[in-house]
Amino acid sequence: MKVIPAIDIKNGNVVRLVRGDYEQITVYSADPSDMARRWHSQGASLLHVVDLDGALLGEPKNMDFVSMIVKSVSIPVELGGGIRSLESIKWAFNIGVAKVILGTKIVEDMEFISTAIKRYGEKVVVSIDAKSGFVMMQGWTKTSTINAIDMARRMEHLGASSVIYTDVTADGTLSGPNLTRIDNFMNNVNIPVIVAGGISSVDDLRKLCALNRKNLVGAIVGKALYEGDVNLREAISACLRRE
Repeated sequence: MKVIPAIDIKNGNVVRLVRGDYEQITVYSADPSDMARRWHSQGASLLHVVDLDGALLGEPKNMDFVSMIVKSVSIPVELGGGIRSLESIKWAFNIGVAKVILGTKIVEDMEFISTAIKRYGEKVVVSIDAKSGFVMMQGWTKTSTINAIDMARRMEHLGASSVIYTDVTADGTLSGPNLTRIDNFMNNVNIPVIVAGGISSVDDLRKLCALNRKNLVGAIVGKALYEGDVNLREAISACLRRE
């Protein structure tokens, strides 16, 4: 299982939110590229970057900062937040982003998702952000009526290469991942899954690995890294030993 550091950007700063609440924000750095280099130097093999302004406003807003991140490291960068058109997907790939993450559009426009997957294949990742079992959208400000597992199955049917499953109620809380909910999600899909939300310690990562789900391929870690509760090198080592 791959350990993936998260870099969330708002107004050019590296931040963390609590449960996606834009009013509960902590700024950790004014230099996203420096943060990217830090995680790269500590062994990260992939970076998870989210343009929070883009997620809220519907189009990429921190383009210059994302471009600088891509140029500052030699590992792949996946990008989400406001990518809701083929033009923004093309822009992301043109600046060197390895994969784009589509979230809101999986609820709003299934034809768009199908087109993106057919055109770009494994370079498209779908993000299912769930609260009380239902898919959230528009920067986690609105809840849909679509069940998260049903959505994952739809994405699987469309040929999506992987899905990021985020438990919104746990995200940014350092409360630990909801293992029962994650295990149930994994049990109902075959598609490779990266999980996020609530990871607070290396022990939490070990517990995820202990679920023994072959399609659990990664875990995104955010606040625990920035607060110093998780040492990235130790986390990567712990997950490698489990494989």
